[in-house]
Amino acid sequence: MTKKTRYFMAGSAAVLTAGLGTGLVAYFVGGFTPVSAAPIANELRYVPADSAVIAYADVRSIMDSDLRQQLKAAMPMHEKGQEEFQAQTGIDIEKDIDYVVAAAAGPTPEAGGLVVARGRFNNTQLEALATQHGGRLEEYQGKRLIHSPDNGGQQMTLAFLEAGLVAIGTKATVQRAIDAQMSSRSVTGNSEMMDLVAEIGNSSNAWAVGRFDTIAQQAKLPAEIASRMPPVKWFAASGHVNGGISGTLRAEANDDASAELLRRQVSGALAFGEMVAKSDPKVGALINSLQLSGSGKTVALSFTVPAELLAMIPAAVERH
Repeated sequence: MTKKTRYFMAGSAAVLTAGLGTGLVAYFVGGFTPVSAAPIANELRYVPADSAVIAYADVRSIMDSDLRQQLKAAMPMHEKGQEEFQAQTGIDIEKDIDYVVAAAAGPTPEAGGLVVARGRFNNTQLEALATQHGGRLEEYQGKRLIHSPDNGGQQMTLAFLEAGLVAIGTKATVQRAIDAQMSSRSVTGNSEMMDLVAEIGNSSNAWAVGRFDTIAQQAKLPAEIASRMPPVKWFAASGHVNGGISGTLRAEANDDASAELLRRQVSGALAFGEMVAKSDPKVGALINSLQLSGSGKTVALSFTVPAELLAMIPAAVERH
């Protein structure tokens, strides 16, 4: 990337980087507010119906959390760079991004990934920054789009969907998101996925649901591994933060026999983990918190990460 386009890309990628980056950290280190699918129903209308995975992360609350302040102290940000970034883009990473909804590729990898972010963005400033550095503005279905300069790599597009709502992805991905909302053919019409979202979203701080079979197919796993995996259709991950982290990973197999095979495989892995953890009490505490459950086609693994382990993260970072 050339210096000429650096700030345009910084402006458009800010939501992606700050949203997904801190959002994923937030999923593991805390500071969320419980949310169901209802508050983000509007954002989900922009997620194409054939998306393989959708996920949610509350970015704003992680920025306000005590744990985040500890991590910030251990991993200090470059204040000058942050101020320069805000001056150029108008985006205060500390305060201006509330939450993100992400969607992974659909049936084909070409479908690309999408991030829809809720926050406060200075549209005029971002548009001016884009044109100053070679970006291109476009109207599509009544929405304003900013396309990054084409430097021989993959072009990125930022779209202003509504007041305080933006989307980031490739041009084709962003246009598909707008089409999904305009045509009412979004993921909200997928009853199976929405049932999972409603179930885990009502009691979770962060969540992700998706089609495991589609992901496994796109991953092109080695034949030896793929042949040993029981057929699984859906997966769901949910987490709750309250000092430590507790959560559940759930899989929906194609049939009862496949689920039973998966339970046996997970049980074997847990037994091996218990042997390894005997030499480390902290790891042992984590392994012992894992609980396997489920019946019929459902397999679930619950976990707890104690606050004591999370408190060790800043010290570990500082040592390295």
